[in-house]
Amino acid sequence: MKEFFEAKSIAVVGVSRDKRKVGSIIFNQLLKNFKGKLYGINPNVNTLYGCKIYKNLSSINSPVDLVVVAIPSKFVIDVIKELPSVKCKHVVIITAGFKEIGNEELELKLKKEMDKRDIKAVGVNCLGIYDSFSGIDAIFLPSDRVHRPGKGGISFICQSGAVGGAVLDLLASKGYGISKFISYGNATNLDSIDYLEYLGKDKNTKVICMYIEGLSDGKKFMEICREIDKPIIILKGGLTKAGNKAALSHTGALAGDPRVYLGAFKQAGIIYADSLENLFDYGRMLEKSIKPKGNKVQVVTNGGGFGILSVDSIVLNNLALADISKENKKALKKIFPKLVIVDNPMDLVGDATDERYDIALEYCCKDKNIDIILITLDYQTPLITSNIVNVISKYKNEKPIIVSLTGGEPTEKIRKILESRGIVCFDYPEKAVRAIKKLVDYST
Repeated sequence: MKEFFEAKSIAVVGVSRDKRKVGSIIFNQLLKNFKGKLYGINPNVNTLYGCKIYKNLSSINSPVDLVVVAIPSKFVIDVIKELPSVKCKHVVIITAGFKEIGNEELELKLKKEMDKRDIKAVGVNCLGIYDSFSGIDAIFLPSDRVHRPGKGGISFICQSGAVGGAVLDLLASKGYGISKFISYGNATNLDSIDYLEYLGKDKNTKVICMYIEGLSDGKKFMEICREIDKPIIILKGGLTKAGNKAALSHTGALAGDPRVYLGAFKQAGIIYADSLENLFDYGRMLEKSIKPKGNKVQVVTNGGGFGILSVDSIVLNNLALADISKENKKALKKIFPKLVIVDNPMDLVGDATDERYDIALEYCCKDKNIDIILITLDYQTPLITSNIVNVISKYKNEKPIIVSLTGGEPTEKIRKILESRGIVCFDYPEKAVRAIKKLVDYST
């Protein structure tokens, strides 16, 4: 499947004079970022967007690694029949209008034509694919509406184009990176199992996140998941009876009994996320954080209320509260002002400085009773400066360090800098602790 993401030549069937058309959007996205050979196909024009446009695939007279199809459904089979003329066996079919609207006969006929020629296809009825490393951007949503994330270690397999597009834009806005994105729609030819197998071996993918509505072969899917030595996090659509019915009409996928899915996920070592937000919270945690030795969490805060909320959440998530060693407690009490509470939470109080955090982190990192450090940072207090990012970054490889910071624009700037340095941040301590729980469960 590497030709989908490492193609050196791409043809887009359905390039139009209208820049708003799907084919034109994809063609222009590739013009911006793709470094290989690019061919546009339209039988009615000779040039578009400063490029020569070809009448059909046969007129290219050169091999093509990948073909992207964005034309009405009734013409798609004609393109498949023409693929051998450019020695292409990989195609992304954006086109809708198949079994998701009840046109199962056309989709079955299409599948037979692809199988006859050993063609591998992403789609039909999909958003497309994206690879931040190779520059292949075959997503039909314009980049001024859906921003593309930069390079990262999470790959996202998504059955829904709408969910996929919104998530990409959100990840980009928060400065989170991604490796590969695959929207596969009806899974006419290739399905989630094929993508899992590929990403399990992909060097740029550290964590696999998935949104699925249904599976064609649940048993094989679970077997593949067991074989992959990477975290796999899944959000399942269609858990309710109403959602199941909606899934069937959306991509033609029968969602199935939720109890069967959830039980099978657990047996296969799959991490289940119950929301899109949690899907990527868990993904970021498992991508960036080093593995903890145990489940003992130490809270360090300069806001008492956040410390209390953090401790409550740690207990409710069946994690352990770390107990600082007597030796380190004694040493810290000598260093810190009397108002500072050297316990769990360790409350550095409202006049905390960057230096006070530095000292606290130094002692927590060398304390054998502590496995994980959760910092709840109130950046609004006057004595904390932007240098706090350097203080926290200094210890990121000592133990898992997770930061919770709540606030507006100034706080957001600090969060983005920390994230860019590989430190996982959350808006609220409860979200941070839920992600810590997944990290501990996966690591131990």
